Parts: sequence; structure tokens; C-alpha cells
Amino acid sequence: MSGQKFPGYRFPLPIIGYAVWLYHRFTLSYRDVEELLLERGIAVTRESIRTWCIKFSDLFAQGLRHREPRRGSRWQLDEMCVDVGGVNHWLWRAVDEHGAVLDVFLQQRRDTEAARSFFCRLLREYDVPEVIHTDKLWSYGAALRALPVLHAVEHVQVVSTARCNNLIEQSHRATRRQERQQRGFRSRKRAQTFLDLHARIMNLHHLARSTVPARHRRHYQKVAFRTWQETMWQAA
Repeated sequence: MSGQKFPGYRFPLPIIGYAVWLYHRFTLSYRDVEELLLERGIAVTRESIRTWCIKFSDLFAQGLRHREPRRGSRWQLDEMCVDVGGVNHWLWRAVDEHGAVLDVFLQQRRDTEAARSFFCRLLREYDVPEVIHTDKLWSYGAALRALPVLHAVEHVQVVSTARCNNLIEQSHRATRRQERQQRGFRSRKRAQTFLDLHARIMNLHHLARSTVPARHRRHYQKVAFRTWQETMWQAA
């Protein structure tokens, strides 16, 4: 695993990128990643792995975001409560009709201003959608009325357990697993950085996890691996 190095880092780029990918791709601790690397003859401390994840997560997330295909025009939004440093926060998430994550945004509140901030964040990255699906939270409707650009968008409100809202409910599960693994997130900034890259890697491997024939699934996996390698090398 020799190769180009990041300035100031002892280990080459492929090792750093592989460690960061492992941590965000699977429900692993830093100690788990340390052991997996050691099995491959790479002796690195979990503190170094933690530093790599903090340093490079945002860089890799931006690289993957720019490589994602054009997303669908039907947004599904929901919010979930997460523990950050012992304080309840709200993680706002949006997915398209195919289940791909559009964005995640961690906020302390669950009101109209928080919903409006999330809509503005989405509109900076994506075109105005045709339809927006949300739960019954009144803040969504108030935020939509406060943004003229979204006045013509159809707003469909459903209960959280409705079939048409299953995609967003399924998308939250991976975050719950990570939250349990980390025993709650330690800081809001670190949690946002982690979840940004976690969502992009979920999108990257989304098709590889679908119920398709094995040969197609392997093809999607190879494409995902190649995209990750391109993202990693561009970041160097």
C-alpha cells in the first residue's frame, strides 16, 4: 500500500483513505479499524485513525458530492432526535424518490426557522423539486410559505409510518446504528462532519445493496470503489 502521502502524514494516501472509508462504510469503532489494518500488516494507533477521520471527512464528502449523479425531483424530508454531548439535537434528512440522501443537517431546534434553514441549504445544491413529502410537523408548511421559490411546489404530508415515507424511515436506520456504536455523538461539529461523509458513502454503495442479480451488484460495487479511489486521489 505504498503511494503518495499527504503533507505532514507518515502513512501514504491509500492507507489513510482506506481507514476513513472503513470507519464510515461499516459500523466500526476506531479500535475495530485499527485491528483490521493490523491484520494487513499496518500498525497504526486508533488515535491516528481518529485524527484522519476528523481531518479528511469533509474533504472526501465534498469530493463524493460533486461526483453524484443528478438527483430526483421528489423530496422526502424527516427529522430524528439524536444525542450530542448529552443534549438532544434534531437531525434533518432529505432523500429523493430513489432513496439517495440529498443532505443531512444537525440543528438544536425543530421549529419553522430550523425547517427554513434546511430548505435553504437544500436549494443551494439542488433544483426546486416537483413534490415535497414531509410528516405532519407544522413547521414544514410554515417554512414553505416563507420561501417564495417553493410556493408552487406540491406539499404532501403523511404520517411517519406511511408506506410512501418508508424511504426516509429506512435511511435513518444507519444513523441510529452509528449513534449506538459511538454511544452518542460527542460534539455537534464533529457529528455533522461524520454524518455528511457517512451519507455520501451510503449513496455511493446504495445500488450495491439493492436486490439485483449478483453480477450487477458486483458491477455497482466496482464502480463505487473506483469512484472512492478517484475522490481520494483528487484530495491529495
